[in-house]
Amino acid sequence: MIIAIDGPAGAGKSTIARRIAQKLGFLYVDTGAMYRALTLKTLKERIDSKDIPRIIEMVQHTQVGLENNEDGSLSVILDGEDVTCQIRQPRITKLVSDIARIKQVRDEMVRVQRRLGRQRDSILDGRDIGTVVFPDANKKFYIDAQFKERVRRRYKELIDLGQEITQEEVALDLGNRDRIDTTREIAPLRKAEDAFYIDTTEMSIDQTVDKVLSYIR
Repeated sequence: MIIAIDGPAGAGKSTIARRIAQKLGFLYVDTGAMYRALTLKTLKERIDSKDIPRIIEMVQHTQVGLENNEDGSLSVILDGEDVTCQIRQPRITKLVSDIARIKQVRDEMVRVQRRLGRQRDSILDGRDIGTVVFPDANKKFYIDAQFKERVRRRYKELIDLGQEITQEEVALDLGNRDRIDTTREIAPLRKAEDAFYIDTTEMSIDQTVDKVLSYIR
């Protein structure tokens, strides 16, 4: 079985997908983390985000892997190095949408994501899972929340990670990411026609997980 979860940044889809994977014993694939890993390498190699040919060449010589841990956490492996914490830095967040909208980058990551998802029962979350990566997924969900609530959640997440940031900066970043994700030419963020829509603004994580599981079961 393949479960696809899409939605904008800050809606809680990664936390929800991870918990559902734990409950069902599924493989969890965080596709956003994969693009973040590529963005990290772009910065480490000092490649300009507008130098698309160099970025494409870099991606062709890069290995991105995901490891599901027993405690339910996910480790992101970039060329053999665990970069789970590094990819959550603000500088990555600011650039990831620019890297993710490059067609050749998405083509390569979609190939990897399909290979991972077909290994066993899987749940994948991202922006284009139900529309591009697995349009034939068994179940599709679009997880959403009002913008102010998404800002509040992302701000709390970043503060808990020890980052120094203001809610205004988070709002600016989310607004920019929403604009890029929904208007990009390649695989824009949108709800698949056959996806269940869930507005989590007034819902806790546990309530959302239970609702998604009720549809799956």
